[in-house]
Amino acid sequence: MLRVTSRMVLYSLLLLPLWLGTASGIGVPGCRIRVTAKGLELVKKEGLRFVEQELENITLGDLHGKEGQFQYNISNIRVTRLQMAHSDLRFQPRQHLAFDISNASISLRFRRQILYWFFYDIGSINTSAESVHIHTALELSKDHTGRLKISNSSCNASVGRMRAGFSGTLRKVYEFLATFITSGMRFLLNQQICPVLNHAALVLLNSVLDTVPVHNPVDDYIGIDYSLLRDPVITPDIMDLDFKGSFFPLEDGNRTLPNLATEPLVKETERMVYVALSEYFFDSALFAYYHAGVLRMELAGDQVPKDLDVLLRASFFGSIMLMNPSVVDAPLILQLQVTSPPTCAIKPSGTSVSVSATLGIFLAPPNEPLVQLSSMTMDARLSAKVALRKKALQVQLDLRRFRISSKQSALESLALIPLQGPLKTLLQLAIMPLINEKMRKGVQVPLPEGMDFTKEVVTNHMGYLTVEADLHFSKSLKEVIEKYRATSGPKPTPQAA
Repeated sequence: MLRVTSRMVLYSLLLLPLWLGTASGIGVPGCRIRVTAKGLELVKKEGLRFVEQELENITLGDLHGKEGQFQYNISNIRVTRLQMAHSDLRFQPRQHLAFDISNASISLRFRRQILYWFFYDIGSINTSAESVHIHTALELSKDHTGRLKISNSSCNASVGRMRAGFSGTLRKVYEFLATFITSGMRFLLNQQICPVLNHAALVLLNSVLDTVPVHNPVDDYIGIDYSLLRDPVITPDIMDLDFKGSFFPLEDGNRTLPNLATEPLVKETERMVYVALSEYFFDSALFAYYHAGVLRMELAGDQVPKDLDVLLRASFFGSIMLMNPSVVDAPLILQLQVTSPPTCAIKPSGTSVSVSATLGIFLAPPNEPLVQLSSMTMDARLSAKVALRKKALQVQLDLRRFRISSKQSALESLALIPLQGPLKTLLQLAIMPLINEKMRKGVQVPLPEGMDFTKEVVTNHMGYLTVEADLHFSKSLKEVIEKYRATSGPKPTPQAA
């Protein structure tokens, strides 16, 4: 008979969250970004400028026809002015953004060629489309690479009425026959507005979303996976994006740390955007650096501070005096190597990183093997200050606690106590500045090119931290699109009447 022990039950309960995450194929995000209605309002202002620029570039086909003795040909139709009386961009559950323009007007100018009985006239005509209403719904989803995409665009457009202004000797005739021209122009506009906006969404705006990093290198050693775990969650007030937020060694992209951390939560909606990062986000970075083999350092010869050199030789004087005289004056080498992936702990009181390492102290006689004086274990706790600057997430480390012990015996551990202070000073003054300098570049947060964070505030929680911020456009959508337009595909073909 199968016996179920309390230990088996406890073990099963501990594995249950991991099994559920694996079975669902979704998992817990390491990074969550929330965009609020306030952030969407800023996007609307920039988006409206972009829509105006796209509609100004509408190209309409020539219009020609015959009504009795009246023959006309309309060509070189160009938009000269747009007026957007009212616009609205809002979240529309479950996966949509809705963009509405109402009571807009579009002014056009075109070349006329008109034949009426035996009268022939050419010139230009100014027309305006009034009571223009446009409704566009953009469906946002995760594509097969984990990138956020506009997967579908639906559009409805209507032109309420057209007005035409004529000049010239046949002005009265034109006004009498204006219905034929304006009805054709109205038809052309109705046919062209939505294709232009659908192209702008599915091609041009998607080229902007392509600038969001998904699988990108951070430096020469590790990369970051910002693939979406699921489609965006949209309510009337917010849009939440759940990213994997996992780092990996560049030489082995499949080596990643399993995510067993607390899910980062965002409850606020007051600021434009919120970024939540779990302990897993930082742990996976430390894990990736460890397996990339870069968490090691060597100080040789003149790199070892003179005072520490003297102190170390004095501490191991007995061992040195028993060695070959040719070795006694050899330069010192300190080899520091982390022995396991460091771990991060985020609490309301602050963020810390725990590190275990070994420190080997050697003499390096010329042309001879290294001679070991000691090998000791080091346990350190570092405080971590996290900041967000524009799009770069930066971490500043500071050594707080430090303890050394001998790998050989407890007696030798007692003898190493005098070295603890000098070695801590060495870490603070020589090694920590090097580490912080390498991390100054930071890690880019998944945000499109041309958009940055401002007025950032970092808040710690139990198991995760949040960054609340406002958004700022450092480049216009048009600038970013023009940069990548060469690979964005062709524009829609204008439809003739």
